[in-house]
Amino acid sequence: MTHQGDQLLRVIIVDDEEPARRLLGEMLGELPGIQIVAECCNGFDAVKAVSEHQPDILLLDIQMPKLDGFEVVELLDPDLPVIFVTAYDEHALRAFEIHAVDYLLKPFSTERLTTALERARTRKAQTPEVSFEAIATAARPHASHLQRILVREGAQVHVLAIDDVDFIEARDDAVVIHVGAKEHLKPQRLAALAGRLDPDRFIRVHRSFVVNIDRITRIELYAKDSRIAILADGRQIPVSRSGYARLRELL
Repeated sequence: MTHQGDQLLRVIIVDDEEPARRLLGEMLGELPGIQIVAECCNGFDAVKAVSEHQPDILLLDIQMPKLDGFEVVELLDPDLPVIFVTAYDEHALRAFEIHAVDYLLKPFSTERLTTALERARTRKAQTPEVSFEAIATAARPHASHLQRILVREGAQVHVLAIDDVDFIEARDDAVVIHVGAKEHLKPQRLAALAGRLDPDRFIRVHRSFVVNIDRITRIELYAKDSRIAILADGRQIPVSRSGYARLRELL
């Protein structure tokens, strides 16, 4: 598999089933040029392990409790090559939409695994352009709105229930998600996140703000053609003319 001069490929295995991790580890152990730096049984541990070990490749199951494979990828550097390893073929299209290196359908042979790792080695030397929006879209179940928002802070992952979100604010190329007195910074454009929210609950009232309409107590005229939304806790959100028109349809 390796040629003289090839660098060691550092790998993390993520699967919630211990027999599957053991089998994959045994297969990798038979191949030269591979070092398993961590094994994880859930998505939270995977995010932490990637932060700690900085692997060259992630071998990732898809259907796992707490965080599934696509949600894990959403929280990681898009340049990290990912090989999905799963018993289900229905996720293949979504995997390749985010430029996954490969998609191994269990059971697979050592030869098939070798091919995937060679692709990962080639990808490692390249810089694929994978948009965060593509990854986030793939993480969402088809034809559904977000029920939670995942935010990574270092190796820590915050799972924010959508019902707890007060409003979301654009800040450069990121968003700030306001939950009570806490603020969570997520590297994503406001338009992309707003498009994944239930439009009957979350309204883009301004180019820089999306508000949970359940938090709005009243709308006040601030100046000519300029309004503000007063939230239950007293915070004030600017409302544009088009935002006010959207609010009037729902309030």
